[in-house]
Amino acid sequence: MSSPVTHGDLSVRTRAILDRLGVRVDLDVPQSKLPIVARSPITGGNLASLAAAGPADVEAAISVASAAFGEWSAVPAPVRGGLIRELGELLREHKEDLGALVSIEAGKIVSEGLGEVQEMIDICDFGVGLSRQLYGNTIATERPGHRMMEQWHPLGVVGVITAFNFPVAVWSWNTVLALVAGDTVIWKPSEKTPLTALGVQALFERAAQKAGIDPAVAQLVIGDRVAGEALVDDSRVALLSATGSTRMGRTVAPRVAERFGRVLLELGGNNAAIVTPSADLDLTTRGIVFSAAGTAGQRCTSLRRVIVHSSIAEELVDRISRAYQSLSIGSPMEPDTLVGPLIDAPAFAGFQKALDAAVGGGGSIKVGGERVDIFGEYAYYVQPTIVTMPAQTDIVRHETFAPILYVLTYDTLDEAIALHNDVPQGLSSSIFTTDLREAEKFLSAAGSDCGIANVNIGPSGAEIGGAFGGEKETGGGRESGSDAWKSYMRRSTNTVNYSNELPLAQGVKFT
Repeated sequence: MSSPVTHGDLSVRTRAILDRLGVRVDLDVPQSKLPIVARSPITGGNLASLAAAGPADVEAAISVASAAFGEWSAVPAPVRGGLIRELGELLREHKEDLGALVSIEAGKIVSEGLGEVQEMIDICDFGVGLSRQLYGNTIATERPGHRMMEQWHPLGVVGVITAFNFPVAVWSWNTVLALVAGDTVIWKPSEKTPLTALGVQALFERAAQKAGIDPAVAQLVIGDRVAGEALVDDSRVALLSATGSTRMGRTVAPRVAERFGRVLLELGGNNAAIVTPSADLDLTTRGIVFSAAGTAGQRCTSLRRVIVHSSIAEELVDRISRAYQSLSIGSPMEPDTLVGPLIDAPAFAGFQKALDAAVGGGGSIKVGGERVDIFGEYAYYVQPTIVTMPAQTDIVRHETFAPILYVLTYDTLDEAIALHNDVPQGLSSSIFTTDLREAEKFLSAAGSDCGIANVNIGPSGAEIGGAFGGEKETGGGRESGSDAWKSYMRRSTNTVNYSNELPLAQGVKFT
């Protein structure tokens, strides 16, 4: 555990990165104007203070996006893909800088910061190809001399609200697909990570300039909950994509539904791994440690529950405990660090509260559970923690955004699957086994009830090729790959009569 970096170093480096990315906004708005304050969880110190957008600013952005939609939606999709190609090239060029900014502002270790930018590059590659593959169907019709088909058309203005833990990748999942679909976009990032948003927006505007496109097709509003609510409630926002807590989703969904808008929700996850007696425990241990301790447990796909067969529980807990004790905790800017900080004080309070509840419910802390003093009282580093539980209590069924891993035991696979599914969330899941029957049952309709189900890898680390999202209180949305693009478009079913007759469907006669 070390802390060679200083807050002064971070501040200077941050300003230099923003300058290279092309950010040209006031980073020192007076505190008297109640700005959005950007801070680094690495040291707990402030990096900048930014003008906060209010309802009038959001209204203006929506007006501009609505006006831009008419022209943008008429641009051929492959030409829209050209803008995404330019964005991908700029992301490649500035990967190191943007990855470092993610680490500074979100607290991710170096490889994860870079990995998040690589995810943006990957979705840009996907989007360029997608721009030539927005396929509809030709459908068999019962009427002679007729043809029936489906087309997909641009939807409108898309509002995107993102969370701190993936401050740039989730924007790219939504914005790349939306722009290729012919929509315009307004982004309201987390107020905890505004600087990464400014950096991305600057690169996007440069890409638009190179492609000869009006940058108004994708805009940024830096603000707090008030700005987010303005996006939620405006009927000109055809689709509201929101990533955050289940509590947030409960507020957003009915408000958008009331105005008959669409929502795409990516909410909480309480992800589990079932470990069977046949599992390769070396591989299993590695998979569990990254999924549970990586990003300091602050991924929506972080592993929070291990459901292990009673015959191997003691050995597995011992293996994971030894691995946890070897994890380097410290500044994520250092190349040997594996666990960085929690995002802020409320996150640390949630960590403490969850551990107290777990112990109060009969749990036993096997390793970890303590705060680590690295940069003083305003930086929140903790030891990744393993808690063995006698049963799946209320706290285990609750998502805590921190590196707490609950261990439960089972005797039959049916019991394990029942435990696995007995939580309100349904995002990601995994099983570690070398038994084909166990693996296939877990992937079947009688197995995991999550949107993502993996075999012999942990629940985190999704690739962009597959649709990302979950069921139950996770919200049911799908982003990124596969056919998630359909969420950003409207379907039109068309019937063409090329005959001289007018037969009606279902044999109806009206003469």
